[in-house]
Amino acid sequence: METTVHPAQTEAPERPSDRPTMPVAARVGTATGLALLAGMLCSYGQAVPGLGEFANSAGPWFVVAGLLVLLSGLHRRPAIPMVLGVVFLELMHVGYWAATNLRGYADFLSLTNFWVLIGIPAGLLAGLVVWALRSGSGRLAAAAIGVTGAVLVGEGVRALLRIADTTGTTFWTIEILVGAAVVVVGVLTARSPIDRVVALGTGVVGSLGVLGAYLLLG
Repeated sequence: METTVHPAQTEAPERPSDRPTMPVAARVGTATGLALLAGMLCSYGQAVPGLGEFANSAGPWFVVAGLLVLLSGLHRRPAIPMVLGVVFLELMHVGYWAATNLRGYADFLSLTNFWVLIGIPAGLLAGLVVWALRSGSGRLAAAAIGVTGAVLVGEGVRALLRIADTTGTTFWTIEILVGAAVVVVGVLTARSPIDRVVALGTGVVGSLGVLGAYLLLG
């Protein structure tokens, strides 16, 4: 008796690498929408007890911008992720502005706004961090992790020194501990002793740099 073999029965099982990936336009579009949503959520989050400091601090915004750049998948060369970092941070500002006005509070968005201006170097740095993490270089990855922790530690220390009397110390202490933990992770996961020094050095020096920049800007 002759057996009929259907074409589908002779095909090899589909491997994960054979499955179609999300198109670049879809990834960037998704990240764009999430950036606007993140900014809007920060505005509403400021009205929630215990979330005000989190929603109104630069450290989490920096991390979110970096995650959105990572989501976009465009990080083979440093220029594109750096530009996207700026774009996503500014879109978060747009989302925040829109939600704040919808809540009935006057909020103005302009090119001379302090946080809009700060979003440019911060976004460039966020994109550069993502590129370094995805570059394949252990040394660059270690530096990127150290810088990320430094942003959190530097902002937290500045807040304890300058605004803790009005905001409390709980969130800023947590932010410092999280930032320090990020640096420790960078040290522990580094590929070589030199990479460990890079992770620790960028974490410590970067924290001092971020703190100094905050204090200089007021």
